[in-house]
Amino acid sequence: MQALEKFWQKLRCLVDLGADESEKSYRAECALSDETVAYLQQLIGEPGSNLLLYQTALTHRSVVHDPATPCLIESNQRLEFLGDSVLGMLISEYLFKGFPESAEGELSSNRAKIVNSKSLAGFARSLNLGDHLILGESADHHKIRNSESALADAFESLIGAIYLDKGIKAAFDFVLHHIIEHVNFKTIVAAEHNYKSRLIEHTQSNHLPPPLYTVITETGAEHEKSFTVSVSCSGQILGTGTAQRKRDAEQLAAKEAMERIHLTLS
Repeated sequence: MQALEKFWQKLRCLVDLGADESEKSYRAECALSDETVAYLQQLIGEPGSNLLLYQTALTHRSVVHDPATPCLIESNQRLEFLGDSVLGMLISEYLFKGFPESAEGELSSNRAKIVNSKSLAGFARSLNLGDHLILGESADHHKIRNSESALADAFESLIGAIYLDKGIKAAFDFVLHHIIEHVNFKTIVAAEHNYKSRLIEHTQSNHLPPPLYTVITETGAEHEKSFTVSVSCSGQILGTGTAQRKRDAEQLAAKEAMERIHLTLS
């Protein structure tokens, strides 16, 4: 864990150096509600020196695109990117150590089942995270607070904020308590394998080129986009999928592809 801690400390330094000073200054003038601060204290313990990280983690992109919002407000999209990497690393380490008999393909499949938006949104709902999202005035608040995509993004962003504020051990403690020890964790791991992984396994076993995922269309407002993705192999489209996140659209496309492949082989 010490080597892992040093690695993430270096990454955190790079992230901190890349932050824009004018944005830091603006965010320093903002404040979370007393209710949300109390919620965070109950959820993660006493926050460190930068409560503003958590404000960013809870800020939905609808705020940025709202005409009534100052242009320097930052959404949680950058923190979601970081939190996704931190979560992926922590879950990978847990699976690697906890399932010593599992092969690489099974480990990858189990990780994908845990960190996909459906699972993460479920974890977020169990924490009532949607009640504390910061939304644009003109956005559909009820829809977003219950949105799988918005909840999953906020959950990953929160992990990113905890990591930057308190370090990798605190991030792991959060993941351990709210994911690994969650009542649904074993059910999720035992569920059917990840479709993208299964499609890769199929192409490899049949000496085919790897699947190629392509975004066909993007529709909707910036904060409520919907992506349609196709998956092809050797120039032949095998399936398509539509979802609010590209990764979920890819999963649906791979699922359709595997269903077609099974029909062909049966």
